Amino acid sequence: MKVLVIGGGAREHALCRSLSLDPDVTALHCAPGNAGIAEVAELHQVDALDGGAVAGLAVSLGADLVVVGPEAPLVAGVSDAVRERGIPVFGPSAEAARLEGSKAFAKDVMACANVPTARAYVCTTPAEIDAALDSFGAPYVVKDDGLAAGKGVVVTADLATAREHALACGRVVIEEFLDGPEVSLFAVTDGETVVPLQPAQDFKRALDGDEGPNTGGMGAYSPLPWAEPSLVDEVLRTVLQPTVDELRRRGTPFSGLLYAGLAITSRGVRVIEFNARFGDPETQVVLARLKTPLAGLLLAAATGRLAELPPLRWSDEAAVTVVVASHNYPGTPRTGDVIDGLADVAAAGPAYVLHAGTAFNEAGEVVSAGGRVLSVTATGSSLSEARERAYEGVSRVRLAGSHHRTDIAAKAATL
Repeated sequence: MKVLVIGGGAREHALCRSLSLDPDVTALHCAPGNAGIAEVAELHQVDALDGGAVAGLAVSLGADLVVVGPEAPLVAGVSDAVRERGIPVFGPSAEAARLEGSKAFAKDVMACANVPTARAYVCTTPAEIDAALDSFGAPYVVKDDGLAAGKGVVVTADLATAREHALACGRVVIEEFLDGPEVSLFAVTDGETVVPLQPAQDFKRALDGDEGPNTGGMGAYSPLPWAEPSLVDEVLRTVLQPTVDELRRRGTPFSGLLYAGLAITSRGVRVIEFNARFGDPETQVVLARLKTPLAGLLLAAATGRLAELPPLRWSDEAAVTVVVASHNYPGTPRTGDVIDGLADVAAAGPAYVLHAGTAFNEAGEVVSAGGRVLSVTATGSSLSEARERAYEGVSRVRLAGSHHRTDIAAKAATL
């Protein structure tokens, strides 16, 4: 099977790594990729938002499957363009990807499907914003209606900060604060059958102790020793399947990866948000534990044959990933800094590096090229062991001005 992955972040590196280990994959390509993905896949330069260009590349490569990784190409309709050329695609249509592309659309779908979520107001004027903020009170949850690269959500007790963010968004969703721990649950679907993966927890705040601004994610772990064993079945029954059924009823079936961000509140499970693709950094730990070959799973979803597959197989090991971010992230990051010690990570033990914002400079050195530069992932017989191995790997990465959280999975590892 020839597979083409679209994207160039840590999520795509994790996907490419898993696909490269699949014996059914005979050729692996990625566009545009990054410095790390170049080690496992042949890279191609393409505008990931140009559906015609991506489809043309897939045809020229003779791809049997195209996997669209990031949200922006999905919302832009890249999957549609590839499907029109007769190539199976793992990734929803532009219309179905509105589930991530518009928070207001997602709220409407959830309301029609009776999916439990936070009460919310969709606001477009200063008066509506003020009324919504006053209605819910602190802590305020303010979400840009559109895509914002993981930084469109502000959760704050400060009214002025909440209002400033809301006014800057144009169309905004303001909703009630949900208490309780958060869980990320991925599901692969072909538009009818829904196959949930294993849950994970990520860490959105930039600093230890869940302090600092929201980010795209600073680390993650799986499994969740504190979660109820029935959690996945409950979410499948009350959230994932009803959402997929509602989108099919509307004539816009969702085929691809449905990501549910959940809060386990005192009133039960509530949906915080949906994404239309694998989430970063949770992908790193979930795929690290998946034993079922990935290519066949994604192809079955792309061709409507998920119901034919046997149950997924999972490793009993735990997985932890820690993100190394560039100077000033999540503000405007400093780029171009040389990254040393990458080879030392693999040489030291079972941890491995997944590249996110990296590139090669003119001297052929790997340099930082984004805010979240890379993540170090490790597995172990327990969360404690996986965590120890991941941080041992992080200690060997040298990037001037970089920062990372030191408490990823710390509490869970003690349970």
